[in-house]
Amino acid sequence: MIEVKHIGKKFGNLEVLKDVSASFISGGSYAIVGPNGSGKTTLIKSILGMVLPDSGLISFDGNSIAGQWHYRENIGYMPQIGRYPDNMKIGQLLNMMKDLRGTGRRVDEELVTELQLDVLFNKRMHTLSGGTRQKVSAALAFLFDPSVLILDEPTAGLDPLSVEILKAKILKEKERGKIFLITSHIMSDLDELTSDLIYLEDGVVRYSNPLQLLKQQTGEEKLGRAIASMMRTNFNASHS
Repeated sequence: MIEVKHIGKKFGNLEVLKDVSASFISGGSYAIVGPNGSGKTTLIKSILGMVLPDSGLISFDGNSIAGQWHYRENIGYMPQIGRYPDNMKIGQLLNMMKDLRGTGRRVDEELVTELQLDVLFNKRMHTLSGGTRQKVSAALAFLFDPSVLILDEPTAGLDPLSVEILKAKILKEKERGKIFLITSHIMSDLDELTSDLIYLEDGVVRYSNPLQLLKQQTGEEKLGRAIASMMRTNFNASHS
């Protein structure tokens, strides 16, 4: 379980997160949505320990992450744009990560096989298309069987078959009780893969509830339309 309690973050005079609180429980899949500049990336990087909040507390399985790093071994992270050493081969990259993690941990290479990366092991990273780099990022995120997966625009740039393979993997691992935090501009993906919505705007959590509740409240069946309806309602309320 991950708990975020009243975190705030400023970059200079810009307040990016304002008293943000959220809870992520085992088996839950959370869509983190909001306009550009809403604080989504800063929230994710705070959970990963890549950004240090100015205030508040983040805990992992009941323990504060402040000054800690071991908890990250339980998190798989798929960035929107993966950056890897240009001259390293795919096989070398995967082996390097296994060496860094050491022995004694289950390795999950299902995506390596399903996405057919195993036949590309001798390809150097600088020769890969954006979609193939995305496949590498996906395989690395799931490689060490983490209990938490944070996926930033996971299907962006993937071909249709790879999208379906990745979606099936996410749903399979969700059934195993893993926590998923997913950001995406593709609402249909979030509709299919997530159960809860956290909507950020101007660094503030404007909505944090199950997707189904939002659909009931707005009378919309599709997530994109439900979010648009909520935004219009919030806008009208703030300007009335």
